[in-house]
Order: sequence, then C-alpha cells, then structure tokens
Amino acid sequence: MSAFFDTNILVYLFDSSSPEKRHRARDLFRERAARDEVLLSVQVLQELYVTLTRKLARPVRADRAERLVRSFAALPVVAIDAELVLAAVALSRRNQLSLWDALIVVAAKAGGASEVLSEDLQSGQIIAGLRVVNPFATT
Repeated sequence: MSAFFDTNILVYLFDSSSPEKRHRARDLFRERAARDEVLLSVQVLQELYVTLTRKLARPVRADRAERLVRSFAALPVVAIDAELVLAAVALSRRNQLSLWDALIVVAAKAGGASEVLSEDLQSGQIIAGLRVVNPFATT
C-alpha cells in the first residue's frame, strides 16, 4: 500500500543543512518510489514550493523548485476539494490537530494510503485508521 509523504519529508531531499535526514529521506523515497508506493497531495506540492524557495538555509532557485514540483506532480496526487476540507475540519476538532495536519491525514486516507510519513505528527499514532511514521525517529 501507498505511503503518504508529508511536506517535511520531501523537503529533506533537498536540505543540505541536515545531511543525515537528507540521506534517510532519499533512501526512503527511492525505496517507495521503486515500488510505486508514493502518494502526495496538492497541499504538499504547494508547501514544498514555498519551503524550498523561502524557508531553507540555502533556498532552491524558483525555476529549479518549479521543475521539482512538476516532477512530484507526476506522481499520484490527491486533489483537495471542499469535501476534504470539511472532513479535515471535523478531524481537526475531533483529534485536536491543526487543520493542516488534519488535511494531510484526510488526503492520505482519500488516496488509499496505509501510512503517513511525517515529522510533525506523533510517530506510532493511529489517526483515522492510518499509522503515522516518523522515519527520523530513533527507536
């Protein structure tokens, strides 16, 4: 089954200031992509562009960031519509999540993912039937 990649995991693919996380993110992405197990959402694509161009210690040039986002857009991407936003609002209230984290979870569920790979949510937690995995957590 697919793994939903939160923005923060993708950002590490290009963040030279965190070499260990960069290496782990690259290995994980390659492994999942080779098995066609990568799922993203429109929200992730938007956040990725902004983070790459504005929030990294060494930002990515806008033209390169656009090419990267275009390449990720070729993967399975869940569109965000009003129905998903409303489901995220309900999940946010029910589970005391930020709306943005809840939108990640409902998009992952809508896309048929079995897990959410994220550094922002509590690793091991089950939300809406999806397991949260922080690939950088030490066990």
